[in-house]
Amino acid sequence: MHNNNNNNATSIDWTGLVRAEYLEVPGLVLTRDQAQRLWGLDRTACDQVLAALVESRFLRRTHDNRYLRADGSV
Repeated sequence: MHNNNNNNATSIDWTGLVRAEYLEVPGLVLTRDQAQRLWGLDRTACDQVLAALVESRFLRRTHDNRYLRADGSV
């Protein structure tokens, strides 16, 4: 049970970190593979973080699978 809480906290931390990066770097547009390399995440973790940010409407995914801020800030 302790590990589940720890994993949940880690997931929240990565989501916050990625959100902060998008806020600090105007116009940031990344593919999943680029995001995975930039933050050193495995594929599953990266997918979970990006999905959470898309679901919260902070990011949006383009037709060519790039992730950018949903509010269009550049």
